[in-house]
Amino acid sequence: MPDIQTATGDTGTGWPPLNARTLGMMMIAGVVATMAFDLWGQLISPGLGLAALSPHGLAKSLLGRLGLPNGDFAGYFVHFYGVGLLGYPIGWLFVFRPVWNAVTGGRGGALLASAVYGFGLWVFAIGGITAIAGLPFFLNFTGITWVALVGHVLYGIVLVAVMRLMQRA
Repeated sequence: MPDIQTATGDTGTGWPPLNARTLGMMMIAGVVATMAFDLWGQLISPGLGLAALSPHGLAKSLLGRLGLPNGDFAGYFVHFYGVGLLGYPIGWLFVFRPVWNAVTGGRGGALLASAVYGFGLWVFAIGGITAIAGLPFFLNFTGITWVALVGHVLYGIVLVAVMRLMQRA
């Protein structure tokens, strides 16, 4: 099963090279995945009567807890650039995907791997970062928790789908 190795020149279990092509792929896929996440969490979900996500609010809370500037700009900057364009794509390419391929041999396909990655992002963000930011664990499992679960899984799936499409180009 072809994976990102074609686009990045790795073996499927190792890290991709640190070059402009890898960085560009990460950023383009990160932009599209973040847009899908925000479309779901800030437009579709509230339109369906569900909770609205405020990821920049979580980033602001974390920054404030760490004693850093935590205005709106800082929150949006951390959410969009720090997490969506760099952090989560780095996590996929350099941490999760190599471990997944080493453990499973790449079996299960990209859809399963990307959905599991998105689930892990949800645990990290809503289970971990919220606690560090001084917010309730998993936000007390309110509606926003479940909207965030769908959003993070969607992010993972879109991120990997865009990377796979880019490898074909």
